Amino acid sequence: MAKIGIYGSSFDPITNVHLWTASTVAHRCKLNQVIFLPCSSKRPDKNMNISDEHRWSMILMAIEGNDKFVADDYEMKQVGWEIATYLTLKHFKEKFPDDEIYFIMGADLLLDIGEEKWKKSKELIEENKFIVMARDGINMLSAISKSPILRNADDGHTFHLIDKGLAMEISSSYIRDEFKKGGEPRYLVPDRCYDYIHTNQLYK
Repeated sequence: MAKIGIYGSSFDPITNVHLWTASTVAHRCKLNQVIFLPCSSKRPDKNMNISDEHRWSMILMAIEGNDKFVADDYEMKQVGWEIATYLTLKHFKEKFPDDEIYFIMGADLLLDIGEEKWKKSKELIEENKFIVMARDGINMLSAISKSPILRNADDGHTFHLIDKGLAMEISSSYIRDEFKKGGEPRYLVPDRCYDYIHTNQLYK
């Protein structure tokens, strides 16, 4: 049985921090595979800055050469307003019925789920397993204890909390701003992606 982590994000653009995070999580949690899952550009709560084609191309460039990393465009192809993480994880559990599926997320998202801001929050927590990465200023244990749906689903295996050395806050928005304002974010994105962004005049 393989252990698979689902790593969803806008990846607008994918960054070296995304790659470092995925690699660290895979190492610490003994994952056999990390699936990079770019979100749909049709989601009403998201505003993408480049086309799906560009986002997808850069993800493939970025993960090339790492046998544990794969990309999946499942959510990218979905109608934005119908997407729920609950349904996405159901899809991957059906796709890999013999494997253990984990959803990789930041502690900020744990808070949102705990406050039932996500579709089917209760079912999502009850039926799935999560790897939760620290975020500055968020106490993950406190977040779980304060939320009825989180604490009642926590059987000791639901949440794998990673609270040391993963709160590196260099966001895609910071990198977009650097490109836009004439800054130099060269070593924050993979070299091939950096060249691709310049060649295609992205984020100008």
